[in-house]
Amino acid sequence: MAKVLGIGGVFFKAENGEAVGEWYRRVLGVDVSEWGGAMFPPLKRGYQVWSPFKADTNYFDPSRSTFMINFVVDDLDGVLETALAAGVEPLDRNDEDPSGRFAWLMDPAGVKIELWEPPEADPVS
Repeated sequence: MAKVLGIGGVFFKAENGEAVGEWYRRVLGVDVSEWGGAMFPPLKRGYQVWSPFKADTNYFDPSRSTFMINFVVDDLDGVLETALAAGVEPLDRNDEDPSGRFAWLMDPAGVKIELWEPPEADPVS
C-alpha cells in the first residue's frame, strides 16, 4: 500500500510574509531563501511528529491559531539567547521532559512556536 513518508512542509498564511520570514531568520536562525521559505536537511537527531489535538486544547495558548509549529533545535540555550537578543522572550520552558528540552515563543503572525532539543539518546526507541 502507498503511504505517507513524513512531514513535507508547514504552510500558513501571514499578513506580511516577508516580515515573518525576516523574524524567523533573525530570531531562530532559519535560512529563509529568496522564494520566501526554507528547506531543512534530514534530521540527525530527533524525529518528525504529526498529531491532531482536541479542539478545546489550551496547549497552543496564548496563540489563537489552530496550529502550532515545532522546530527541532541543536542547542536550546543558544537559540533562546539569540531570541532574547532580538527582543523575544520565551513564553515558557521545560527542561525536565524525558523526550527533551522545550521552550515556546510567539511569532509575529501570532503562531505559537515550540522549540525542542531532543536528548542524545532517543527515548522513543
